[in-house]
Amino acid sequence: MTYEEIPRCFTCRGEQLIGILHRPAKPASTGVLVVVGGPQYRVGSHRQFTLLARYLAGQGTAVFRFDYRSMGDSEGESRDFEDIDEDIATAIDHFFSCVPELSRVVIWGLCDAASAALFYAHRDSRVTGLVLLNPWIRTEAGEARAYLRHYYAQRLLSGDFWNKVLSGKWRPGASFSSFLETLKRSRAVSSPSGDRVMADNPPPRSTPLPERMAYGLQRFKGNVLLILSGNNDYVADEFRDMVAESPHWQRLLSRPSVERRDFPQANHTFSKQEWRDQVAAWTWEWLTSLPGRNRP
Repeated sequence: MTYEEIPRCFTCRGEQLIGILHRPAKPASTGVLVVVGGPQYRVGSHRQFTLLARYLAGQGTAVFRFDYRSMGDSEGESRDFEDIDEDIATAIDHFFSCVPELSRVVIWGLCDAASAALFYAHRDSRVTGLVLLNPWIRTEAGEARAYLRHYYAQRLLSGDFWNKVLSGKWRPGASFSSFLETLKRSRAVSSPSGDRVMADNPPPRSTPLPERMAYGLQRFKGNVLLILSGNNDYVADEFRDMVAESPHWQRLLSRPSVERRDFPQANHTFSKQEWRDQVAAWTWEWLTSLPGRNRP
């Protein structure tokens, strides 16, 4: 299907934001909003966001990708993924005004953009789906445990490492000090990862990130596609480890509305064309399965 790529300018709190609208000739009633993770902008690593938007638009799905305040070409003071609710809401408003055929939207986010989507989605009835790639769920202890389990354990199984040890070429030095520091951080008191009963009010910002994200996921009533890469991706490893230790997260991800795809060959930013193409195909396949989605 033919589509247009249209640069768009809109404002949030008086500051100008920049986006690109991909508008098919006959758009479906469900659109996709691509939220960027930082430090990032609307094109995406290896042009992933641009290529994804063009692919989906060619299938008849309108896509809007934008720079939130302080990112890319947009104005505004520096901010992170925990402070972009207003940017997302304003972008959805603008998306709907540009494409009147829309009645619902899916938010697509990689890394901390996936986390931002979980914070926001349950409070906007227009959002009926989430595509979450390698969600950022970082805690100091969780990061340390991920490195111990996936980096240092791998090093201990490495033939190259043992060749250096046996030949006397390995010098502990800074690497051993780094290991001890990581071990110390891994023993820090960890978050219960959302296992406690959630109150009606959002948990305060001082609450560990896994709990706050569980709160958002628990209250989101739409469909979710979760994609986790491998290939030395410690962000995805930390997420998997956290879920493995959290019965509450396991229950949330086992709901019929949640579909999970593990992609062990791919790295965090899906740097190969075949990996980006697979993610795009999974996204399109999942979109076509959503209830109430009108095909173009």
